[in-house]
Amino acid sequence: MPHLNKLRTAVPGGPGGNPAPPSLFRLRTALTVFFALDGFLFAGWVVRIPAIKQQTGSSASDLGLALLGVSAGAVVTMTLTGRLCRRFGSHPMTVVSAVLLPLSIALPPLTHSALALGLVLLVFGAAYGGINVAMNSAAVDLVATMRRPVMPSFHAAFSLGGMIGAGLGGLVAGGLSPTAHLLTLTAVGLLVTAVAGPVLLRHPAPAAGPAAKESVPRRLKGRTRQLVVLFGVIALCTAYGEGALADWGALHLEEDLHAHPGVAAAGYSLFALAMTAGRLSGTAMLERLGQTRTLVAGGTTAAAGMLLGALAPSVWLALLGFAVTGLGLANIFPVAVARAGALAGPGGVAAASTLGYGGMLLGPPAIGFLADWFSLPVALTTVAALAGGAALLGYTARNASAPRDD
Repeated sequence: MPHLNKLRTAVPGGPGGNPAPPSLFRLRTALTVFFALDGFLFAGWVVRIPAIKQQTGSSASDLGLALLGVSAGAVVTMTLTGRLCRRFGSHPMTVVSAVLLPLSIALPPLTHSALALGLVLLVFGAAYGGINVAMNSAAVDLVATMRRPVMPSFHAAFSLGGMIGAGLGGLVAGGLSPTAHLLTLTAVGLLVTAVAGPVLLRHPAPAAGPAAKESVPRRLKGRTRQLVVLFGVIALCTAYGEGALADWGALHLEEDLHAHPGVAAAGYSLFALAMTAGRLSGTAMLERLGQTRTLVAGGTTAAAGMLLGALAPSVWLALLGFAVTGLGLANIFPVAVARAGALAGPGGVAAASTLGYGGMLLGPPAIGFLADWFSLPVALTTVAALAGGAALLGYTARNASAPRDD
């Protein structure tokens, strides 16, 4: 299957390769823990957004503007973190960001206005953007050295962490204040970092032979840059949906469909569970369908699921729509990033990932403004529209290829 062969060329090795030495296994385990922690903390924050909205007395557009603080902080940090990783190493930057993220998550419940919330979310967004770039940079180096395409397992860990974080958040939403809940997450995050961080700090980012050369950033140009941007836009279209459901899914269930706060919080958990299951089965799907069909099928499925989730008249139908959306979106981001990597190496992975995470961060504020202008259910249909767009772009890029030095 040509698409899979291209992926295996970009990330050498695969089944039948040499077993990873113990040090690489420990690095993979530690990185997996950080991906899971990132998803866990992010989900813990998003399930408390309805309570924070009520606490600050924000309208939907006020909340959307405050959430823009997450986007602004993250975009600035994503731009800087790549340079800091090249100077200090991706492992130390991952650990530093993993300390800042749980500290910043304790700040939102201390605010009592949309302006104050937006300012503290700048800090939260900076830490969130930093850890995502640093972790993915470390993962790219590790994947190249292990010579096995294990990147989807890291993204599955993020989704699993999000599922657990949202599930626990749903359980405590009715009986624990946002302040107590998020302070508990701060303690958990710092404890996990204290355990897993030393593993990264003791081991520099692996580099061996050709993998070392491939990990050196190089300037993208010509057709290669255009194609990397195209796959980055595909990642952005689908990450927009993930961010929108994370920040607005619980609010939609609670305010539009009058769900219990615990059930509303469980909506994101169900979405994350479906996404985790989809990513864990992603390799088998790629082997069966190929990359282009996986992109098209995923985008089409997510579009149908989100139309149901946004417009369904009952809570249970909306929850079903959320689950179908998670299954559809699950593998589009990893496949788009892998295609960018096949075209341009880790530089392509970094560029596409940054665009993708930008979609996750810019989606929630856009939903907030659209919800004020129209309604939240109508605003959420934009997730379906962009998922359909990702399917169309994926089909358009079915024969995308470019020389490594164009």
